[in-house]
Amino acid sequence: MSNKPPPPRPAPRLYLATPVVDDPATLVAELPELIASADVAAVLLRLKETDQRSMISRVKALAPPVQKAGAALLVDGHPEIVARGGADGAHLPGIAALKEALPSLKPDRIAGVGGLTTRHHSMDAGEMGADYLLFGEPDAKGQRPSAQAIAERLDWWAELFEPPCVGFATTLDEAHDFALSGADFVLVGDFIWADPRGPKAALIEVDAAIKKAHATALASQDLASREHG
Repeated sequence: MSNKPPPPRPAPRLYLATPVVDDPATLVAELPELIASADVAAVLLRLKETDQRSMISRVKALAPPVQKAGAALLVDGHPEIVARGGADGAHLPGIAALKEALPSLKPDRIAGVGGLTTRHHSMDAGEMGADYLLFGEPDAKGQRPSAQAIAERLDWWAELFEPPCVGFATTLDEAHDFALSGADFVLVGDFIWADPRGPKAALIEVDAAIKKAHATALASQDLASREHG
């Protein structure tokens, strides 16, 4: 019986959160180039709260350019408008929201979940059928765990469970560290859009940091397996 090491994990991919969108015109023009400039798997559309019809029309404006560029478009909350807007899925804020949205999203669309404050909640979400789990986003008061605590949670999840995990990074360093900890995706948002060099330069830099972290993780895995081999 061969004692083969597990296949190496693929490099983590980027999950780009938009600014809060009221008028989508700028993003419609900007997103395809951004997605093409780095390994962006998905875009999280954060909508300004307004009437449902206006929100659906914003999703309809953004879904085609994002999807044509090769990424999935997920709506932050509002699972009820996903299908009507032509989006690929929704990101849900916690277990209760996930449970409520699953019947309308599955099996055709993606149901991701965040707001998981305990390991127990995380395991519940995985068992319910969440397509990914997000760790490290700020709560309603803007508080979030330390970067170290988020990295530990990602490491724990990646080691033991099947559904992909996403690390919510607020800086370049966090993006690197979360990739190192085993995140399958790294969610980046405000700091990309606020970068004085423009979002494209920031996104390319984060993409490079994630790939570097992944290479470091693979090298240390390889070393460990040779030492035990």
